[in-house]
Amino acid sequence: MPRLADAGLFAIGVPWQWGGAGGDIIGAVRAITEVSEESLTAGFVFWGQRTFIEYLLQSPNAALREQLLPDLLSGRRAGATGLSNAMKFLAGIEELQVRASHADGGRLRIDGKLPWVTNLPVSGFDVAAAIKGADGEPDFVGVLSSEDLGVARSADLDLMAMRGSNTAAIKIDHALIGRDRILHANAGEWLPVVRPAFLAMQCAMAIGLARKSLHVAQTKLGDGREVFAGTIDELLRDLSAVQAQLEAGLRDGRFVSQAAQLFRIRIRLSEIATEAVNLELCATGGKAYLTQPGGDIQRRLREMAFIPLITPSISQLKTVLRAQETLVAAQ
Repeated sequence: MPRLADAGLFAIGVPWQWGGAGGDIIGAVRAITEVSEESLTAGFVFWGQRTFIEYLLQSPNAALREQLLPDLLSGRRAGATGLSNAMKFLAGIEELQVRASHADGGRLRIDGKLPWVTNLPVSGFDVAAAIKGADGEPDFVGVLSSEDLGVARSADLDLMAMRGSNTAAIKIDHALIGRDRILHANAGEWLPVVRPAFLAMQCAMAIGLARKSLHVAQTKLGDGREVFAGTIDELLRDLSAVQAQLEAGLRDGRFVSQAAQLFRIRIRLSEIATEAVNLELCATGGKAYLTQPGGDIQRRLREMAFIPLITPSISQLKTVLRAQETLVAAQ
């Protein structure tokens, strides 16, 4: 994370007046794409930090933005998105796993768990979470800090790859926060607004991985492997077209009200990434199964296996789309 910050990458798409480099979310998507070409772990960390920054940019809580943003942009502080549960909640897949109750002095007591959160360095972090409202109040999105009493980070999850991403679980037991830590007071209203950026920057990871594998595969087309050339060219065209659809939807804002289009893009990019890495494997041949020189393709195979599982997973997205199609057909 500090190296990404030193390169100025977290500032891309952040307005000048808030210490950023200007531009828009499309610039951030492209930057995550380029980083993911080299390392999906680095792209995953980039996604976590930049998504948390995006929440602050879109939050009506200007004081919290001014407080947290400088350290996030500089990499002095980590930001994490604990909203995977929230995105599943928004799609009707599961209930919120974090809840609030009233405490003394107008504060809120927070309890629950976040079973899988990325970008949680032990040096300190802030994490966004969707929280069930107290006593019938609306569900909201708040920020918890690693310094809060009652917020406990587990050991790093024993991942098959991506071990440099500081991914862990968070247990929340009687943590107390003030209302100044609320990113938005109504999660149901706000989550559809931030979901396009959340998912688009996830899509960037798949685009980067697919692009890298396809370009490497092109360099392996000698020794009788020219048979793969047409498929590689076709996938590159498909990848470019789907990326153009993603950027067009971000520009005109259609994904806020037409989330299904974004879900289909995410699904297709996962498919392309899987096909691309498998093409690189076939074009590499038997050398791919040797520790050296097969190290890079073996790493990308493990990275590829992660793409369909990122929350919301491909199975979850397809479940939501099928339910919508069934509802439309019944009307």
